[in-house]
Amino acid sequence: MRGKLSSRSHFSQKLFAPLFRTAKMSSTLQGTMEDLIKVFYHYSGKEGDKYKLNKKELKNMLQEELSEFLNGSNDPALVEKIMTGLDDNKDGEVDFQEFVVLVAALTVACNEFFVDCLKEKRGSN
Repeated sequence: MRGKLSSRSHFSQKLFAPLFRTAKMSSTLQGTMEDLIKVFYHYSGKEGDKYKLNKKELKNMLQEELSEFLNGSNDPALVEKIMTGLDDNKDGEVDFQEFVVLVAALTVACNEFFVDCLKEKRGSN
């Protein structure tokens, strides 16, 4: 599996390197993608592997970037549960691909919440 991931990563680097070197991120979506990458690497590698978030780094990122989601829960083991759920390869760390799964899942949940709110608002009018 590591060989596949490594070759896919190498392919991605060749494919996207010109985009990041020459093009200014102009669209909202492209800017958001760049921001996701920046956020991940801002927190990763403070201890150990610079391409992964360990449990402490994940906790710091969640507390600083997604505090509203954490504050809404009274579960003291929430970070541990998030780490376990994200850590697909069970190496005790979260790589970028696993991190994006978290962001996507939260984004889907937020979208569902807002759609439900809009439906309720329209229904009450």
